[in-house]
Amino acid sequence: MHLARLRLRDFRNYARLDVAFSPGFHLLLGNNAQGKTNVLESIYLLSTLRSFRGVGGAQMVRHGQKGYFVGATVVGQGEHEIRMYWSATERSLSLDNRPVRRLTDYLGTLRTVVFCTEDLQLVKGTARARRRFMDLLLSQTQPGYLPLLQRYAKALRSRNALLKRPVPDEAALEGFTRELVALGEEITRRRAELIPRFSPLVQLAYRRISHGSEELRMEYQPSVKRDFAIELAQTRARERSYRMTMVGPHRDDVQLLLNERSAAQFGSEGQKRTLSIALKMSQAEYLTDVHGSPPVLLIDDVMGELDAKRRSGLLPLLERAHQARGQVFMTATEENWPSELGRQLQRWEVVSGILKRA
Repeated sequence: MHLARLRLRDFRNYARLDVAFSPGFHLLLGNNAQGKTNVLESIYLLSTLRSFRGVGGAQMVRHGQKGYFVGATVVGQGEHEIRMYWSATERSLSLDNRPVRRLTDYLGTLRTVVFCTEDLQLVKGTARARRRFMDLLLSQTQPGYLPLLQRYAKALRSRNALLKRPVPDEAALEGFTRELVALGEEITRRRAELIPRFSPLVQLAYRRISHGSEELRMEYQPSVKRDFAIELAQTRARERSYRMTMVGPHRDDVQLLLNERSAAQFGSEGQKRTLSIALKMSQAEYLTDVHGSPPVLLIDDVMGELDAKRRSGLLPLLERAHQARGQVFMTATEENWPSELGRQLQRWEVVSGILKRA
C-alpha cells in the first residue's frame, strides 16, 4: 500500500499542492514552521479522518479561506481515489467518486502509523489516550469493531442524558442499560484479547530501542471487573449523584510498567519517549502481520530527538518497510536528519508551503 498522489487546496499553509510519490523513503527537509508536518497531517487525515494534533477542521483551513480540500490516489489492492472537503457549512468525503455513507466502507483504504511528539501522551497522559490507541488498533484490524464502538458511544450518551433529568424515565433507562451491557461486554472482550497479542511486540520493540535496560509489562485494566450489569446496579446511587454512567469500557485503562513500576509516575523522560515509540513501532508491526503489508509510516521529527543508541532501535522497522516496498515519510531539519538512512532517500525541500524535490 502506498500514497501515489496527494492534492491539497487551502490546507494549513498550502494554497495548492499537487505531488506524486513513489513507494520508498521520503525525507521532507526544511526549517521549522515551513509546512513539513502539515503534509504528514494531511496524509493521516486521509487515513483516519482525524488530525494527530488533536485539532478540528477549522484549524486546518488556510488563513482567510472558507474551507480546505484534500485529495489522494492510493495504490493497494487496486487503486482508489479519495476526495475530502471541509468548511464550516459543508463537509464531503468520497471514495472512487461515490459519497462515503458509512465509515466502515472507507477506513482501511489508507493505513498509516504516525510517530510524533504527541505520542508521549500515550505514556504520561490520561487513560483516554491509551483507550483511543487500543480502539484505533482494533478498528484498523477488525472491521466490525468501529460500528460496535459507535453504538456503545450512542447508547452511553442516551443513558447519560436520561441520568441528567430530575426524574429519569426508568423504563427507558433500563432499555439503554441492557444495550450498554451487551455492547460493553463485547468491547471489553476484544480489548482483553488484544493486549496479550500486542504486548510481546511492545516488549520486543522497547528492548530493541533501550537495549534491554528495563523490563516492560502491559496490563489491561478494565473498569468492569466481573459482571457489567451487576456493577452498574451497584453504582446506581453514585450515578444519580454525578448524573452520569460511572462504570464501563469508557473508563478502561492500560497500565504500562517498567520493572513493575508505573512508567507514567516513575519513568524518566527518556524512558517515556522510548516507550511511546515502542508502542507505535508495535502498531506498525501488528498491522503488517494482520494485513500482510506494512502501513505508511509518518515520522514527524522524532529521529532528531533520539540519541544514536535509541535511533538504531527504530532502523529495523524502517528497513523492513523498505524490503516490503512500503512507504515512509519523515520530516527533519537539515541539521538533524539521520545520516544512517542516507542510501535510498528521496529528498524534498519544504519552504513556506511549497514542496519540491531537493
